[in-house]
Amino acid sequence: MEAYPNADIERAAARGCADGCDDAAVRALVAAVEPQSPADDAGFAPGCWVTSVDGHPVRDLIDWRWLSADDVIRLGYIDLDGESGEVELEREPWEDWGFTFEGVVFDGVRQCRNACTFCFMRQLPRGMRPSLTLRDDDFRLSFLSGTFVTLTNLSAADEQRILDQVISPLRVSLHATDADVRRRIIGKHAAHGLEALDRLLAAGIEFHAQVVLMPGVNDGAVLAETLAWAYERPGMLDVCIVPLGYTKHQTAFDRSFNDAASARAVLDQLEPVQRRACAERGTPWVFAADEFYLSAYGPRLLDHLPPAAFYGDFSMYEDGVGIVRAYVDDWEASAPLQAACASALRRENVRVRLLQGLAMKPVWDALLPKSPLAGLVEPLFVPNDYFGGNVDVTGLLCGCDMAAAVRREAAAWACDGATALFAVPRVAFNDDGVTLDGMDLEEMQRAAGAPMAVVSCNPSEFLLEFSSGARTSGRRHA
Repeated sequence: MEAYPNADIERAAARGCADGCDDAAVRALVAAVEPQSPADDAGFAPGCWVTSVDGHPVRDLIDWRWLSADDVIRLGYIDLDGESGEVELEREPWEDWGFTFEGVVFDGVRQCRNACTFCFMRQLPRGMRPSLTLRDDDFRLSFLSGTFVTLTNLSAADEQRILDQVISPLRVSLHATDADVRRRIIGKHAAHGLEALDRLLAAGIEFHAQVVLMPGVNDGAVLAETLAWAYERPGMLDVCIVPLGYTKHQTAFDRSFNDAASARAVLDQLEPVQRRACAERGTPWVFAADEFYLSAYGPRLLDHLPPAAFYGDFSMYEDGVGIVRAYVDDWEASAPLQAACASALRRENVRVRLLQGLAMKPVWDALLPKSPLAGLVEPLFVPNDYFGGNVDVTGLLCGCDMAAAVRREAAAWACDGATALFAVPRVAFNDDGVTLDGMDLEEMQRAAGAPMAVVSCNPSEFLLEFSSGARTSGRRHA
């Protein structure tokens, strides 16, 4: 489950839970229609509903793709006037039907029935918007949007559908294969999820797996057993190990793998498995999240961070595996942009303060001193007081903490008459431009008492944005 739901989950959350929906309630909202497409020719418009294809309900985007594969289909609909009916659509073999739907699941999200001890949603402060506390466990979102699921809520019909529609690969929350440990972590349905996983693997469905590692719970010998179980099953494409994240709004945890010794112990344990997998499969197969490298090596990070080739196709990128390597490589490849950006900042007498989570400190400590941007661009590290605990990544920064950091920095700002440009990475906002604590950029600026700009997370992009912002800020303060 994700700490910050993507747009698909946010939209699906608004439509409620899939459990218990009957076919009559299942319908897909048309968000857009491509001009001169079969959908347009048939008179569909945004706001219409698609209810069935050839008499079958359309529960999600998977159903739509599966049922609409032919070039002639009979479409059930509800029009803008609320009238229902059916219409036959026909297309050329190369042609798309022309529909864009609102979201990817149309009958609501299947929710989690587990009691995972580490669940981030159960560690959130009160009063957050409902979509952030939705505990999804929906195999369809796993396939369509890359979320991790436990499979503990799969029915026999769900398993058969996965096989019939070849819904693969999926992403599974594995955590542990030891029966007692697994039940202690996940709850009473833990065995059901592992049994379903084994059946689907045996039937040819492939999986990416995740293990949330907790000190003294599923690390050490338990982790070794989990990896051995997974390695024996060829359909387990890879495994990522992510450290426990915890907030101050709980009492169960007070440590993870944030110290150098414990983080390095995990990396050392994975190394022989990776070496074997490289020899036998041509891939390291098991990957440690970036946090382990950041904690283990700190200022010597670049000496130990694996090269890009180690991460293959970066299939676990969204889960924090390989993000730092991609960031470092992009930074190093952007040397000409760094020089051009430095010239623009000097010319306009602008200094950039790029807001960052504390986790990025070793990265900036390694990269910035060697850059022509040293002294011109400086990270503004923001403690995450809103969540507390060991939450320190940029993507989980909240508006209140960022505004407070900018307010403090702006009040103390003095740099030879230079103008400060405060830049906030786009990853701190959802698709609607809202932070986790519900602030948009305008509200943050009012709270900070200083102008702020939203920028890309990639160096090759934000350097261009810094240059453009320097010209704007320089003219504004001339």
